[in-house]
Amino acid sequence: MSGFDLYDTTLRDGAQQEGLHLSVDDKLAVARLLDQLGVGFIEGGWPGANPKDTEFFRRARTELVLGSARLAAFGSTRRAGVRACDDPQVAALLEAQTPVVTLVGKSHVRHVTDALRTSPAENLAMVADTVAHLVAHGRTVYLDAEHFFDGYDADPAYAVEVVRVAAEAGAEAVVLCDTNGGMLPHDIERVVSATAQRTGVRLGIHCHNDTGCAVANSIAAVRAGATHVQGTVNGYGERTGNADLIAVTTNLQLKLGMPLVSDGQLAAAVHVSHAVSEITNLPPFERAPYVGASAFAHKAGLHASALRVDPDLYQHIDPALVGNEMRTLVSDMAGRASIELKGRELGYDLAGRPELLARVLRRVKELEGAGWTFEAADASFDLLLHEEVQGRPAALFELESWRVRTDAEGSASALSEATLELRVEGRRQVAVGEGNGPVNALDHALRQALTPAYPRLVELELIDFRVRILDADHGTDATTRVLIDTTDGERTWTTVGVGPNIVHASWIALVDSFTFGMLRCPSRAEPVARGAIAR
Repeated sequence: MSGFDLYDTTLRDGAQQEGLHLSVDDKLAVARLLDQLGVGFIEGGWPGANPKDTEFFRRARTELVLGSARLAAFGSTRRAGVRACDDPQVAALLEAQTPVVTLVGKSHVRHVTDALRTSPAENLAMVADTVAHLVAHGRTVYLDAEHFFDGYDADPAYAVEVVRVAAEAGAEAVVLCDTNGGMLPHDIERVVSATAQRTGVRLGIHCHNDTGCAVANSIAAVRAGATHVQGTVNGYGERTGNADLIAVTTNLQLKLGMPLVSDGQLAAAVHVSHAVSEITNLPPFERAPYVGASAFAHKAGLHASALRVDPDLYQHIDPALVGNEMRTLVSDMAGRASIELKGRELGYDLAGRPELLARVLRRVKELEGAGWTFEAADASFDLLLHEEVQGRPAALFELESWRVRTDAEGSASALSEATLELRVEGRRQVAVGEGNGPVNALDHALRQALTPAYPRLVELELIDFRVRILDADHGTDATTRVLIDTTDGERTWTTVGVGPNIVHASWIALVDSFTFGMLRCPSRAEPVARGAIAR
């Protein structure tokens, strides 16, 4: 959309989040992902403030090729009493060689006098001098008016004067910042509207999420006339974070009809959100609007009944528009419609089979009552459906026995050993595996026994292992639930096991993870033994 800016500050403001650390390579990778979203500007950091950001801009000149986005450097107005042309920090902004520079300037009179320890008049001169200096050197300049909304309520005349001065000096737009994140949507709309009327200046918005309203506040600002929106992917940022730019963009485009990015760029939202999460090593927020794994997940039986008729009855958009998908969760709250929808999702046609649906539903409710959970373990539910549909369980082997022991001498690390006795393709095998724990030892022993018949098992990797004690008041003999995540490099699946101890529960989930890998990936797997798990 011409005349409207989507401005991402994940690499600068988002990187200030507690526990988030980005290397220069990380920042380059994130910038390439942000470009896929169709944002107009990517703020790379503060050159001169730290060696990492300076190095980022140096490498970006030769290594970062952007499609639609322009790279921006961030810095502050010149120091009090020093000309912009003589300020080293301003010089570093020019040395970054970005086409865009965003300056932060004070717009709250108390911050000017108490934090900067200078006069209101000198602060205005700092804004005007720095903006004009950078514009004279060919830069597009945005001014982030820090603490604007609090400053407006304290002294509206001075806050508005900062906006006027920046615009007169050549700023492309003045971005009104809710730096403390304390505003509500009606506050934002009131102040943005009044400022636009009093100045006629092009305005932007930058919101923090301390009231939980950053996305709503950003939309309120746009409704009041702002044409430049700043935010971060996944809402990263210090304290409670910034406005989530993906949610803001999607709301503006799909709810307010503003054509900001292409359909393909919008459909990349889930991919970009999750890929950035991988780089930052912060788990994706499953309940994030639009891009979360649970954003279009339905659990209640009443919902499923309606969704079976028309998915739009319980979904506010088509999930595919943002690269997501509808999911049906199977739990003790499920009804027959939930089972049928989930079966369809997994490739089973259960329509017109009421007895089968009733049997599956009864079994799910019994198992969930005993501690199993299928909403988080689609692979285990798939195997349950396979058993009910085929009339027999999927099985890679016939088990005779398994046992695990753990030995340690003195304070040395304990070593576990697992022994399995089973039949594979009709032949009895005994396998022994060692590991740094009982589950690791079982994993090694099971692979040793099965890999000759199922060579593709070497491609499977256990990537996560989660334990939950279900009845903690029983102490060490409490029932245990284990969830295991497995990947073959292309897809990831989760299996669940419940047992009287962690080893027993882990064995069930481990066997299911291998069985599902062979069952659901036949195109890459070796031929299975005499149709043991064939559909």
